Amino acid sequence: MGSVNEGKLRFCIDRGGTFTDVYAEIPGQPEGKAMKLLSVDPSNYEDAPVEGIRRILEEFTGNKIPRTSKVPTDNIEWIRMGTTVATNALLERKGERIALCVTKGFRDLLQIGNQARPNIFDLTVSKPSNLYEEVIEVDERIQLVLENEKESGSNVVTGISGEQVRIVKPVDEATLRPLLNGLLEKGINCLAVVLMHSYTYPHHELAVNKLAVSMGFKHVSLSSSLTPMVRAVPRGLTASVDAYLTPVIKEYLSGFISKFDDDLGKVNVLFMQSDGGLAPESRFSGHKAVLSGPAGGVVGYSQTLFGLETKKPLIGFDMGGTSTDVSRYAGSYEQVLETQIAGAIIQAPQLDINTVAAGGGSKLKFQFGAFRVGPESVGAHPGPVCYRKGGELSVTDANLVLGYVIPDYFPSIFGPNEDQPLDINKTREEFEKLAKKINLYRKNQDPLSKEMTVEEIAQGFINVANETMCRPIRQLTEMKGHETKNHALACFGGAGPQHACAIARSLGMNEVLVHKFCGILSAYGMGLADVIEEAQEPYSAAYSHESVLEASRRETLLLQQVKQKLKDQGFGESSITTESYLNLRYEGTDTAIMVKGKSGSDYAVEFVKLFQQEYGFKLENRNILICDVRVRGIGVTNILKPRTQENSITTPKSQGEYKVFFGNKWHDTPLFKLETLGSGHVIPGPAIIMNGNSTVIVEPNCKSIITKYGNIKIELESISVNVKVSEKVVDVVQLSIFNHRFMGIAEQMGRTLQRTSISTNIKERLDFSCALFDPDGGLVANAPHVPVHLGAMSSTVQWQLNYWGENLHEGDVLVTNHPCSGGSHLPDITVITPVFDEKKLVFFVASRGHHAEIGGITPGSMPPFSKSIHEEGAAIKAFKLVEKGIFQEEGITKLLQFPSSEESSGYKIPGTRRIQDNLSDLHAQVAANQRGIVLIKELIDHYGLKTVQAYMVYVQLNAEEAVREMLKSIPGKLQFHSDDSNSTDSIVIQEEDYMDDGSTIRLKLTIDSKKGEAFFDFSGTTPEVYGNWNSPEAVTKAAVIYCLRCLVDIDIPLNQGCLAPVTIFIPSGSFLSPSDKAAVVGGNVLTSQRITDVVFMAFQACACSQGCMNNLTFGDDTFGYYETIAGGSGAGPTWEGTSGVQCHMTNTRMTDPEIFEQRYPVVLHRFGLREGSGGGGVWRGGDGVVREIEFRRGVVVSVLSERRVHAPRGLKGGMDGARGVNYLVKKDKRVVNLGGKNTVEVEAGEILQIFTPGGGGWGSL
Repeated sequence: MGSVNEGKLRFCIDRGGTFTDVYAEIPGQPEGKAMKLLSVDPSNYEDAPVEGIRRILEEFTGNKIPRTSKVPTDNIEWIRMGTTVATNALLERKGERIALCVTKGFRDLLQIGNQARPNIFDLTVSKPSNLYEEVIEVDERIQLVLENEKESGSNVVTGISGEQVRIVKPVDEATLRPLLNGLLEKGINCLAVVLMHSYTYPHHELAVNKLAVSMGFKHVSLSSSLTPMVRAVPRGLTASVDAYLTPVIKEYLSGFISKFDDDLGKVNVLFMQSDGGLAPESRFSGHKAVLSGPAGGVVGYSQTLFGLETKKPLIGFDMGGTSTDVSRYAGSYEQVLETQIAGAIIQAPQLDINTVAAGGGSKLKFQFGAFRVGPESVGAHPGPVCYRKGGELSVTDANLVLGYVIPDYFPSIFGPNEDQPLDINKTREEFEKLAKKINLYRKNQDPLSKEMTVEEIAQGFINVANETMCRPIRQLTEMKGHETKNHALACFGGAGPQHACAIARSLGMNEVLVHKFCGILSAYGMGLADVIEEAQEPYSAAYSHESVLEASRRETLLLQQVKQKLKDQGFGESSITTESYLNLRYEGTDTAIMVKGKSGSDYAVEFVKLFQQEYGFKLENRNILICDVRVRGIGVTNILKPRTQENSITTPKSQGEYKVFFGNKWHDTPLFKLETLGSGHVIPGPAIIMNGNSTVIVEPNCKSIITKYGNIKIELESISVNVKVSEKVVDVVQLSIFNHRFMGIAEQMGRTLQRTSISTNIKERLDFSCALFDPDGGLVANAPHVPVHLGAMSSTVQWQLNYWGENLHEGDVLVTNHPCSGGSHLPDITVITPVFDEKKLVFFVASRGHHAEIGGITPGSMPPFSKSIHEEGAAIKAFKLVEKGIFQEEGITKLLQFPSSEESSGYKIPGTRRIQDNLSDLHAQVAANQRGIVLIKELIDHYGLKTVQAYMVYVQLNAEEAVREMLKSIPGKLQFHSDDSNSTDSIVIQEEDYMDDGSTIRLKLTIDSKKGEAFFDFSGTTPEVYGNWNSPEAVTKAAVIYCLRCLVDIDIPLNQGCLAPVTIFIPSGSFLSPSDKAAVVGGNVLTSQRITDVVFMAFQACACSQGCMNNLTFGDDTFGYYETIAGGSGAGPTWEGTSGVQCHMTNTRMTDPEIFEQRYPVVLHRFGLREGSGGGGVWRGGDGVVREIEFRRGVVVSVLSERRVHAPRGLKGGMDGARGVNYLVKKDKRVVNLGGKNTVEVEAGEILQIFTPGGGGWGSL
């Protein structure tokens, strides 16, 4: 873009949260000038980027530039900047005051979101606060015309996507104007607008914009303009983020520009966007700015290391003081269209950057006999102990103690006068206090144990910190089908190079690359980026010759638009390149892939290839659908060019030796400055290389090489690790590491299952769990998405172990779903693989997934009126799905398609209606188990079988200790006297609650506070019911383990140890332990919630939550649909309940309203909070929701719900939450109460209204 002006300076700036990095190319100098400034230093300067430019210009010109005058621009060619202004405003909730403008009936759409709670074990259900202050509803409505409807008329038009839409109600400006005026009177003049189906018909949003601007609103963000894609929730959230942040960014940029002569009119100024491209100030908006700084780092390492320093794909590892970000580059930028940042979902193209840890500020703790690192951070203030501000121990402190941070080379900016170095003495003092606590604990475990030194403890914390970061890196890489060990680690950020060797070794890599500007790589990357213009529009069609031609026509028009925008910025035709994409998905799935067009390649062929690479299979005989057309215009700029160096003929000279702790002993370690080293220098480890303010640690058994570009390449030798196992005492460091490794294996099994499954329930609603078990079937690690699976699979594995006995062989895989063999309900099929080592059974892996169809008397296998297990579908107690390596397709097909009939009735029960989907998902479960086996065998190869099995026991003992400590503390928290007044060591609590039919769940809870044990006695519970809310024993165990994990309130592993201090007695023949003939489909989804409420009430932990999953199914012979609906959570002793959220034993997601209407014959009239339904009290219960669905053709509707008779109870004098109710509004306007459980044939035009229960309140007013 224009010619290079050799006489002028080029500035690349990254304004971070703590520091601002400046890189300047100065005429006549072979190396650029780097500078680091505090981002906020009001006593010295107003704005860090301006200050950096001012100082460098003063140095270059020799002329003094007073801070009070404008900065001259005669010597500046261009400025490129990334900024965290947007990110910080989002994190700190300091954006603009905004209002949300939404279609009538959807005022709570963004608050409910997908209805899932962020942390399933957080009883407070903490959710990020809304960005908007007010909501106004627009009286307007657009409906999609169904495929089989042939309609015409003035109110039916074709939308941008090609879909026909009916304008049911135009925007009513008369009612909208006073609402907008009311916002202005409150001082709110920024608006986010999201109207239903505006992705294809934006005219109503444009009408709102026109009216709002005419009335004086200063900024309006339209969802249809920002991200014209189907899905109202992410589109609306994106519009909210944009409205919230853009005014803040504009104000900052305006201030920045005003500090220069002529407002930078003659200088090319560009800002880094989240997608890795640059944009001028006029086109830099909030929703594209939140990854501005990190994006610069990705551009920096990808453009300077890949291809130049290595041919391997790169994993970017950016570890700073407050966060650690991970990305990947293999020749092209990996982008995502949707991400969540600071609790806000943003739907826009952005680089795939994932924050995996809290960085150098991660807190260090010793809890329940294990080392724990993060996720909490000490932050920048007060920061680590060594910052002299009264902070807590962090990863940075551990690095300082070990010699990985050298105070002599760290800025002396600490203390009251900001002139003192890092405080090593105070740090050692705090570690010595922690050492006493750790060594006391270890002595209690084994009086003969050797005391750990401060250095060993610090090293232990660093090892745990590294494993904490490796776990998500493995997940993020391998979930996309890439082997982590085949990558090189591109390490940057202030703290990254201290951990690089250890991280790479743990990930199985043998190559680390550290850029010479690693401390300011995000700033340097700004100078390597191109200007990007994008355009996108929805296009809904099946992939065919005709639709591809239409997509091509749309591409051509969009390309003209982006080219013109680049030409308007001064780019010539020769400097512009373009890319075209189609967003494609298989019919019946939600997994869309943005496919880049390649010369001579068919989009569909490329889509199938990408789908198979990422998910491990392809769908035969399934239509491919086009969702969107997207183009990208790239204005190629005069980027910074990496400069080569001549080979150095000198010998590397160290600056001295420092003591550094490696491998449990101190090493005299030479320190080198990178600026004194040249191309070709080889420095064996151990060594320290100071790279500006960044410390590069070269560990023993590694060697560093200075490359021809002046970067550092570290080559690692693979060394075996042997862990000494004591039978008496566990290694407290290895315990934490194995906890992470075991959980990481279960999580990766889950990723494999999610990737390779076909059904919506598993792939998108995440209704599955994966786990690994010791040889006796004891649970070692469970990665749950749905709490009702917690711990329940252990019963399943143990039942199978007893059943098969010696008849288990290498290559066998078992399948079961029967409640009497440890199952929950029939749709949840469990696949178990025994694993052998030298013909000895050494462990099990298992996966459980909810299959959408398993047979039974109703489609969807969730019949409201089933009276026996046979009516609910195929029931399998024990079967070898794979026998000695051969998949038994014929056998499993027969079991699923021809389930046993109800003996007493004599009629046949239908088998599964989707056998191919069942088989595909069973294959996926087998694959998930196989992934777990491979990973555990790698662990055995690394540590040895004896060690791995020992730690399988130790992690269970660790979880047991955590639960025991929690139980010991309970009596002191409960504010009532024990029923047994003679005992001071135990308390007895009695609690009960009722199902809507009057069935009683009765619990007598005895807690022994001396031993830390609990006895859950369900004696007196109602016998088996003639209905389907009987609950298998495994479900009760799952509910108890879930409650215990919530009460412990720290991230302990979920394993058999949690139940070791607990005895559970369930009377046989009760509806919590029914016969093997009992119907149980409702036990999993209804009774489990009531058990949870009873347990939490006994512990006085929180009031009752909605106590139901509000199961809704509808369909006909051509389709089926299933959802569970959110409600209100119960209030607690210090918190209000949360409204419109999934509670306790479920956490499945809700289908987006636009997708719901696009794929099914329905109109969603209302989806919002049921105001006032939460129970009153000092702390109010959360409100339930209202869901109002009109059916556009006749279908069969089934509702399976509870809390329609007995309300969710309040606690400590708090009021009960409102009961739920289900209505059907007939065509003649009659309103019929359907009760809690019913199946009904509805006609077109009839409306289902579901009012879900609220949560109970806490405390009397």
